[in-house]
Amino acid sequence: MSPASRRRAGRLALMAGLLGLATALVVGALRDNLTFFYTPSQVHAQGLQPGRVFRMGGRVEAGSLEQRPGTLAVHFVVADGQRRVPVVYEGLLPDLFGENKGVVASGRLDKKGVFRADQILAKHDETYQPPTPQAGRSARPAWLASTP
Repeated sequence: MSPASRRRAGRLALMAGLLGLATALVVGALRDNLTFFYTPSQVHAQGLQPGRVFRMGGRVEAGSLEQRPGTLAVHFVVADGQRRVPVVYEGLLPDLFGENKGVVASGRLDKKGVFRADQILAKHDETYQPPTPQAGRSARPAWLASTP
């Protein structure tokens, strides 16, 4: 084998090794983030460690929503029918957020089992219903009603 062939083979081996290393790093980083969110039952079953950032989704339990007057602090419980996880969040809430509504929260568990959310996303159902005309009103918008 000539010296040029050896250099070429060495370069190919080095590039293949670097590509393999890069692939392993990307797969390792994405392994835990492939799930969009964990349910409260999965959080309990997997024993996620306090301080680890992840997303949790479920329904805001009826009667659990507490907003402190004069602050942006909100306390509520996310449930999935089997387990419940208390959540604390400080910030503005999405318009669709409310009791008995779907929610995905990003944050971490503290040592007491309370989920400290950094971000709240409100989920909505996937059925679209166009607005219906109100009784006695035209189906056309007001700005079109006067045009022929």
